[in-house]
Amino acid sequence: MQKAAIIILISVVLICLGKVSFAQRKEKEKESKDPGKITWMSFEEAYQKNKKKPKKVFIDVYTDWCGWCKKMDAETFTDPAVVKYMTQHFYCVKLNAERKDTVVIDNVTFINPNPDSHRSTHQLANELLRGNMSYPSYVFLNEKSQWLTVVQGYQSVKDFIPILHYFGEDAYIKTPWEEYKSKYLDDNTK
Repeated sequence: MQKAAIIILISVVLICLGKVSFAQRKEKEKESKDPGKITWMSFEEAYQKNKKKPKKVFIDVYTDWCGWCKKMDAETFTDPAVVKYMTQHFYCVKLNAERKDTVVIDNVTFINPNPDSHRSTHQLANELLRGNMSYPSYVFLNEKSQWLTVVQGYQSVKDFIPILHYFGEDAYIKTPWEEYKSKYLDDNTK
């Protein structure tokens, strides 16, 4: 009789845990599929996801004090067309260029050499921006997490969408940017 009671109790607990887990998973799926928001992740999360399921990586390198970074967040990164395209084609990363913690990627350690200093740059941001510290900046990586380029400065929706398509569609492989941009604007303004 005791064994039966224990088995029933364990079954009830497992069913409850399953329901909670299922509800949490559904909520997470709902958040990530919200058409109004980009699901931002850390560099480390995107790097690991990219190893398991390759996809291009978009990295928004920002600082807390950057006004143009805040304008990108409020205007460009909330535009439905931008949100939809970025969500479909990229792992989207927010990287604070002045983060204080240590990051280890494939046994390479990146630190902020002066974490208590005002406006001290993290080595990961410095590496991704190739030492050209300007905010906001956007780094594009391919599916193998290889660096493609950096785009600097505030971008309006109108200017940003062709850039996303240029990398999202792999046009950068065969077509120079100015040629692509001209054709994109011709095709999409008619």
